[in-house]
Amino acid sequence: MKFNSKILVAGASGMVGSAIVRNLRKQGYFNIIEATRNRVDFIVQEETKEYFNRNKPEYVFVTAAKVGGIMANKKYKGDFLYQNLMIQNNIIHYSMISDVTKLVFLGSSCIYPKFATQPITEDQLMTGPLEPTNDGYALAKIAGIKMCEAYKEQYGFNAISLMPTNLYGPNDNFDIETSHVLPGFIARFHKAKLNNDPYVECWGDGSPYREFLHVDDLADASVFCMKNYEDSSIINVGTGIDLTIKELAEKISNVVGYTGIIKWNTNKPNGTHRKLLNVDRLSNLGWKYSIDLEEGLNKTYDWYLRNYNA
Repeated sequence: MKFNSKILVAGASGMVGSAIVRNLRKQGYFNIIEATRNRVDFIVQEETKEYFNRNKPEYVFVTAAKVGGIMANKKYKGDFLYQNLMIQNNIIHYSMISDVTKLVFLGSSCIYPKFATQPITEDQLMTGPLEPTNDGYALAKIAGIKMCEAYKEQYGFNAISLMPTNLYGPNDNFDIETSHVLPGFIARFHKAKLNNDPYVECWGDGSPYREFLHVDDLADASVFCMKNYEDSSIINVGTGIDLTIKELAEKISNVVGYTGIIKWNTNKPNGTHRKLLNVDRLSNLGWKYSIDLEEGLNKTYDWYLRNYNA
């Protein structure tokens, strides 16, 4: 990419998209097309076609998606499947039609089997059943991966697919009912602190392990791979380090300054027991994360206090 290349970030107002825009600007790229939901609805094929005809991007980052936590994924499975299929199909197809030089598709670690061998290597894709609580979202992302591979094989379209681990950071969704676990914890513990609640209830028993990556690190990896990775095979993006949900809750409780009790509701689902990515492929290219969890949690809570909570 040249500094004046036309770079489209689809989903630029979201957590991942906004982080990629920040990273690109920091590196000196200035011709960035920020595609937000109020400018174009990528679910609609004609809108997508017209948007690509009008803007003619050279490089595309596909971060636009319908996302949510375990409860939202379980309750709105059809919406997650349909909307994500439509969004990514339209963007990938019209990127190819418009002779885009290269496309980066962002998937998710939930594409891997529920009982994948840990840490999860990229070759475990489609080797077993998915976690049923979010299989709608996972199936859509798998379809996006296969579409990128098929378009590269059939049309020579340069599309790569990145599989990030669990993300957090600025512009995340902190809604207690629909968020992912980490921002949901921040919102719950902060609310409990303000209300002087004697305890905070969390889902499951706290035993599952999860890996977390700050979104600014994902953005840096995405731009790095746009410039340095050409293989059609998927590539994992993470830290290679995990911790239990119980440990995460305790860390966030300390960051927020909540001094009450953490109660675990074992009638609620745990989800997959462990989901740790093997990041050797990306490490061998020369990229590694730079924000550890302690630093990232403090930065995220500070952002929450300054922005979301206000």
